[in-house]
Amino acid sequence: MSETARTASQHDAAATAHNERMARRAGVGAFVGTTVEMYDFYVFSTASALVFGKLFFPSDDPTAGTLAAFVTIWAGYVSRPLGGILFGHLGDRVGRKKVLVLSLILTGVATALIGVLPTYAQIGVAAPTLLVVIRCIQGVALGGEWGGAVLIATEHAPPGKKILYGAFAQQGSPTGNLLSTLVFMVLALMPESAFDSWGWRIPFLLAALLVSVGIVIRLRLEESPEITELLRTSEPVKLPLAEVVRSSPLVLALALAASAIAMAGNFLITTFTLSWATTQEYFDRSTYLSILMIVLLVQLMVQPLTAIRSTRWRMTRAIPFILLPQIVLLPLMFTLVSTGNFLLATLGLVGATIPHAMYYAVFAGMLSQVFPVQIRYTGISLAYQTGTALFAGTTPMLCQYFYSRTGSVVPVIVLGIAYTLLSVGSAIAMLRRFSERPAVS
Repeated sequence: MSETARTASQHDAAATAHNERMARRAGVGAFVGTTVEMYDFYVFSTASALVFGKLFFPSDDPTAGTLAAFVTIWAGYVSRPLGGILFGHLGDRVGRKKVLVLSLILTGVATALIGVLPTYAQIGVAAPTLLVVIRCIQGVALGGEWGGAVLIATEHAPPGKKILYGAFAQQGSPTGNLLSTLVFMVLALMPESAFDSWGWRIPFLLAALLVSVGIVIRLRLEESPEITELLRTSEPVKLPLAEVVRSSPLVLALALAASAIAMAGNFLITTFTLSWATTQEYFDRSTYLSILMIVLLVQLMVQPLTAIRSTRWRMTRAIPFILLPQIVLLPLMFTLVSTGNFLLATLGLVGATIPHAMYYAVFAGMLSQVFPVQIRYTGISLAYQTGTALFAGTTPMLCQYFYSRTGSVVPVIVLGIAYTLLSVGSAIAMLRRFSERPAVS
């Protein structure tokens, strides 16, 4: 081999090693960042189920207070599409990395502010008003976070592994939920008066520490190679939102509908059942949080295993196999929880979680490939975050409303099955309609 060829070979090997190192770093950065962001979001959801009703929305009817608290969860989701549009615009025009750091800082500040917020007993109606405002700020920040995290991972991914690397960002959801549940499980050991007085604030204040870790990791990332090349060779799209609506309306609609059970599943299985099971006294708060810890650990294991296996799947055939068992597993879950038996309830919740976890693991990677790179941040953020507003944010509220009106969980089960069927049909249609793109790898 000539000296020139040897030098070129060494250069190629060094470049490959560098790219692999950056891909791993991007995956870890996406995972840590979304973990912090989702911890912040799930802390709010858990506190809403446990204490926000009586602290910020006091009522003679505890169910009404809980329902009002669940409405504040929705407020955060309503604001997430705005975050997706705002941060997506910036991400498509200036790159992914800077936007990711900004969104993480904004979420951490908002979450910490909730930890020092006075309650209704202290400042009256200003308390729930401020809670909703801060929740909306938190929603805007997270609305920009998810799309950037998915893209920084998938656009660094080696060929054929976009779904696998997209799952790095998806792992942040169960990990953040697990951390949130763990913190509340420990705090649930406190006397109820102490927990209601100040203990509930601790998880929110911990956000500042977690955010600092996430920022350090994200500052070490390199910009996505795809957006770097695009910005080097052409002008960015002036109005990415308008271009998404003009050029990709069908994929946007299908992606939005396909997100239904991915968005709603976790909140139906964890947030609503936490309130329902403890209110009906099937379990005390500490015991049920222990069950949820096990469920989240299962989700944490199922998602990466699914992502690894998905590199060999034809997703149009895999989606029904993944999701349709939910039609049986959701009603079984409620039946087993109502027994009050720890083991049976755990089995029920784990069974219902597995289809959701499998679908959630592959969803980001699928979505990241159906929009062109120049509008990709805006496209996937708008689809995903509008889905959170329509499906995730409304789920605890709708479930609580249906249950309050009927005294039965049957309407809740029907809602979950409807979202499952909507996701199956829309996901398959999206993948088939846009199969001409280098879509599912």
